[in-house]
Amino acid sequence: MLSIATNSSREILDIIDTIQSTIDASKIKATVCHISVLHTTAAITTADLDPGTDQDYLNFFDQLTPTIQWKHPHDPSHTPDHIWSTIIGTQRTIPIKNGKLLLGTWQRIVLIELDGPRERTIVVTTD
Repeated sequence: MLSIATNSSREILDIIDTIQSTIDASKIKATVCHISVLHTTAAITTADLDPGTDQDYLNFFDQLTPTIQWKHPHDPSHTPDHIWSTIIGTQRTIPIKNGKLLLGTWQRIVLIELDGPRERTIVVTTD
């Protein structure tokens, strides 16, 4: 398990180097890598992270989130964070070839923090 500290209430963190280091340590050459964030207000996906793109994603989420009266009993203000986590997803499976994550040229593995800052737990497994 990996622990990643986020710094803002909402942010997108490039975690590909952390995941690749885990693969390197395993010495596995070919299989798949399962990545899962163990939280309901964070997400894992792949994305292009040109400068400013992270803020574009967050602005997009804000624009698509309606201002309604949420019913979540614990803290209604972060109901959209739970919904975005569900829509984006909390898990990804990435192939490994020759010991490296097999991704497109611009693809990065990202942790999307939706309700931080927090310490996030990420599980990385290989089959």
